Amino acid sequence: MRPLVPPYVETLKAYVPGKPIEETEREYGLTGVIKLASNENPLGPSPRAVEAMRNAAGQVNLYPDATSFHLVRRLAAHLGVKPEEVVLGSGSNELIELLIRTFTTPEEEILLCKGSFPAYRISAQAHGRAFVEVPMREGFRYNLEAMARAVTPRTRMVFLANPDNPTGTTFGRKDLETFLQAVPKDVLVVHDEAYAEFVDWPDYASAVELFHTYPNLVGLRTFSKIHGLAGIRLGSAVMDAKLAGYVHRTRMPFNLTTVAQAAGMAALEDTEHVERTRENNRVGLRYFGEELPKLGLTLTESHANFVFVDCHRPGAAVYEQLLRRGVIVRPMAGNGHPNCLRISVGTPQENARCVAALKEVLA
Repeated sequence: MRPLVPPYVETLKAYVPGKPIEETEREYGLTGVIKLASNENPLGPSPRAVEAMRNAAGQVNLYPDATSFHLVRRLAAHLGVKPEEVVLGSGSNELIELLIRTFTTPEEEILLCKGSFPAYRISAQAHGRAFVEVPMREGFRYNLEAMARAVTPRTRMVFLANPDNPTGTTFGRKDLETFLQAVPKDVLVVHDEAYAEFVDWPDYASAVELFHTYPNLVGLRTFSKIHGLAGIRLGSAVMDAKLAGYVHRTRMPFNLTTVAQAAGMAALEDTEHVERTRENNRVGLRYFGEELPKLGLTLTESHANFVFVDCHRPGAAVYEQLLRRGVIVRPMAGNGHPNCLRISVGTPQENARCVAALKEVLA
């Protein structure tokens, strides 16, 4: 008999999300646990989005607008692109799946950076696609030169996380454009910008600025981070209109709920919440940058809403001891970084509690 599943599914290791607060409190008999593991917005969702979701909830007996007509146009105006150049998804994870499904075949390869966001590798394997991983260079940074050299006639798609998750490192406009010029035009380059709104660096370049010059470039964005809407799953992709048309052929109908569409439109108008989130993040990054090195920890230069910490000892043990003190962070052994943790920026009080717990653990 044939096996029930193909080998690439049989050997697939599923994505492991951050440990929930409720599970940690139940497992360790704690209350008041804080979660700094999943890069969520510590200020909560956009208040305007919450109100819009309440109003939209009365219409959930009806199917949602299958084209997300109003949200597509609102987002296109916000980004300065045409509506036909925007594709929305149930989180950027669905868009990763859609891009692989739409533009690659089992005979082709996907090029990845080893140690970067694991969803690219998981999605590629789930679709039975071969993938090649290029190691990072020193400092937990993308090695774009090596990735360009790794492109072969079989390469059909490249994923770049910029800023990177989990390391928080980034690369600038010159490096990105040099890479795009080196890659054949029939290779799709997916530039994942989930944390772009947190970047405060003049050399940073978004795919939104560049995809007209490089039609094989796709930019991914999310409402999960800056807008605090991780729980409703809402992401977007910006790309050449012809490419977008093909993605619409393969996406599920009604892939965005009525509530998600309403939340997205309201969140785009909530500039106050966005600025409060940015300022909280600036303060938190500065605080971690000052306090964590005092504990003997090494940090990358993060351009996102988290810090990537080298503990110089097994990170899993530190993670476990922090759990017992009611602080959830993210161990990075599964990403190939066994001595590292990823710590999300929380509120000032949460950040201080995390540092105090680390002092106890590392003493």
